[in-house]
Amino acid sequence: MGAPLTVYVDDWRQRATIRQREDRWSHLVADDPEELHDMAARLGIPPRGFQRHRRSPALNHYDLPESLRQQAIALGAVAITWRELGQLTREWRRAGAPPDRPDPP
Repeated sequence: MGAPLTVYVDDWRQRATIRQREDRWSHLVADDPEELHDMAARLGIPPRGFQRHRRSPALNHYDLPESLRQQAIALGAVAITWRELGQLTREWRRAGAPPDRPDPP
């Protein structure tokens, strides 16, 4: 059995307007793309919200408004700082990054 997979949510909380929604936004990432897409679906985030990074699949993520950030944590996402997120994605990039497939359902 492999290592447990984890979904993470950072504390970036950048104020922005996305698709007519003004809020504070954070990032949702995971060890495994399927797990990431599953959590996004559980939060009601449509597949179009998935952001595939052009340089590295380790940077693929969903943006998360503040209300969904709290809900993600309640559903088991691990709250980390934005600095910890940077360290985590650097580790994933060095290790070859989690695969960038599958695409969101």
